[in-house]
Amino acid sequence: MAEDAFTEHRPLLFTIAYEMLGSATDADDVLQESYLRWSAVDPAAVEHPRAYLVRVVTRQALNHLRAVRARREEYVGTWLPEPIRTAPEVSEDAILAESVSMAMLLVLETLGPAERAVFVLHDVFGYTHGEIAASIGKSEVTVRQIAHRARRHVHTRRRRFEPDSDATREIVQRFLRAAATGEIQALMDLLAPDVVQISDGGGKVVAARRPITGRDDVARFVLGVIRTSAATTRVEHATYNGMPAARFLTGGELDWLVAFEIHNGRITGLYGIRNPDKLHRAETVRPLDRGGHLPWKP
Repeated sequence: MAEDAFTEHRPLLFTIAYEMLGSATDADDVLQESYLRWSAVDPAAVEHPRAYLVRVVTRQALNHLRAVRARREEYVGTWLPEPIRTAPEVSEDAILAESVSMAMLLVLETLGPAERAVFVLHDVFGYTHGEIAASIGKSEVTVRQIAHRARRHVHTRRRRFEPDSDATREIVQRFLRAAATGEIQALMDLLAPDVVQISDGGGKVVAARRPITGRDDVARFVLGVIRTSAATTRVEHATYNGMPAARFLTGGELDWLVAFEIHNGRITGLYGIRNPDKLHRAETVRPLDRGGHLPWKP
């Protein structure tokens, strides 16, 4: 049945769409559009449903990406990807964990739509240039050129990444304790000298509109936020985008979410999402999949 095939491959299709769009809401829209197209096809006429569905989702995601780029250029403050809650086992696949990390999604945001699609499909999911060419409607030679350009762009901008683990969660716990008790030196010791803090309020709630860089300024910013909210806020630990994260709840509602980027025992990045439009689906754990051992079928 058509529904059975779509459900079977849904984690893979969602992962592709999310990495191409950086938004779970947009990825869900793409999957809905793709399902409507799939349901109109006779499954018996499709020899390889997985390949067919990947192509449909890729094309729909490309169309969607071109449409949302203008909106993101007009975004109030700094735009961050919509966070997705991930299962701890995502960290066991280093490529998958890095590919959905905040830092990588921000790098992918600087690529053109075709470059992003080619990089994601080739470097994350392992599809060949010929297979990608069939998906995006370009020649294999052109796809090879796009892949080379996109890979060079990403590799010059990517940040070092360590997925969620017991060690990184312990660092986050120490950081939150130091912030809650106002231990400025303990806080500073956990921050890398070039740490970056990025907030996303979307113009709908109070949030820093520009990135904050450097250990001193980030520490002061964190302590200021904690002082104004600690009395009414409960903190929960979680995993988002393959990264250790903290959920800050006020009155039982998720008020903001911070994902932590860690390298060599120091926090190198804090990604704080307060835009309520990006938090309303943040409770649901999203199954992710790179396709595993299943071969691409032409």
